[in-house]
Amino acid sequence: MEIIDYANEYEAATKYFTDLVAKLSPADLDKSALGEWTPRQVIHHLADSEAQSYARLRRLVAEPLGSAIQGYDEGAWSENAILGYTELPIENSLAVYNAVRAGSLDIIKRLSLADLDRYGEHSEVGKFTIARWIKGYTNHPKDHSGQIEKVIAAS
Repeated sequence: MEIIDYANEYEAATKYFTDLVAKLSPADLDKSALGEWTPRQVIHHLADSEAQSYARLRRLVAEPLGSAIQGYDEGAWSENAILGYTELPIENSLAVYNAVRAGSLDIIKRLSLADLDRYGEHSEVGKFTIARWIKGYTNHPKDHSGQIEKVIAAS
């Protein structure tokens, strides 16, 4: 695989999620399959996760090998009332999602294949390479799309 292939997959995943969200009606935002997040919660989560990923990619690229990559408790974030996952409008989170994905895509396109081996030390999973970052964050919006697809299918 070439870098452009990784970039194209990442960009396609971004677009898939954005297109899926565009299919939601306002009434769909707070529906969910049993035990799953609502589309509103998924959108806020992805914005927060992508903001973290944006900073992580830059650390992996610019800082010395083995630099610290801090994890975060996504469950605690989703349940924190101040962060508003269950009630805040989605527009700002969608803007964050799209902006940080676009910024990260710019960086991916500038990588070399050798850069994929650059790594940091993630506080939860240990050695964390750029290759792992790309795979994880390419799949992340697709992984959460199923929660939204179930809501759309039930509408």
